Amino acid sequence: MHLFYTPDITSDIYTLNEEESNHCNKVLRLKQGDTVHLIDGVGGLYVAQIAETTKKAVLLSIIDKQQGFGKRNHHLHIAIAPTKNIDRIEWFLEKATEIGIDEITPIICERSERKIVKEERLEKVVTSAVKQSLTAYHPKINTAIGLKDFIKQSDAEVKMIAHCIDESSKQAISQIIKPHQKYLILIGPEGDFTPKEIELALQNGYKPVTLGNTRLRTETAGLAACFEINFLNRD
Repeated sequence: MHLFYTPDITSDIYTLNEEESNHCNKVLRLKQGDTVHLIDGVGGLYVAQIAETTKKAVLLSIIDKQQGFGKRNHHLHIAIAPTKNIDRIEWFLEKATEIGIDEITPIICERSERKIVKEERLEKVVTSAVKQSLTAYHPKINTAIGLKDFIKQSDAEVKMIAHCIDESSKQAISQIIKPHQKYLILIGPEGDFTPKEIELALQNGYKPVTLGNTRLRTETAGLAACFEINFLNRD
């Protein structure tokens, strides 16, 4: 299946942008009359036929469309501290997109080693993973925000924080969540959340959770949470 990401599709005639047209022409070597698939990032899967090709543009004619393709029964939002090595957080984004995630927010914590995040670069990683995994939903990448400001603004039904401090109140994710809801989980930086940040989260309705008995890297913790929540919500 040849898949293109077309978030601005609005009619039965669509022209691929220059980058996608170049990929269609020079890499895939598709011709007039060939069939391709399009996704709009919000659940729409389209079947299209190449109507015309030029050096810089490919004109498509939509012949079939399906809404809600691959729609999942829950909403997962992971707020994660960007790692010092940006490749590691990009790895997390790629794998989480393949497994299933709806929203990602980079959070800047007191112990964060990386304070600046280029959302455009992260968007490209996610878009590539969306096409790789053949999903019609494109996760939303939010602008980086300070943890204290972020904690107070979520409307998730189930809010969790995964931290490394040993305490008896921490529970397994499976003990907290109920199927088919909106979930939010906070994943801290390499040095973990500070006690003050943990206390602020608890005061705002976040429940402390454990991801196992070993200390995980930031990106591994994020992926472990992503996998477990999706597994617990399987049909």
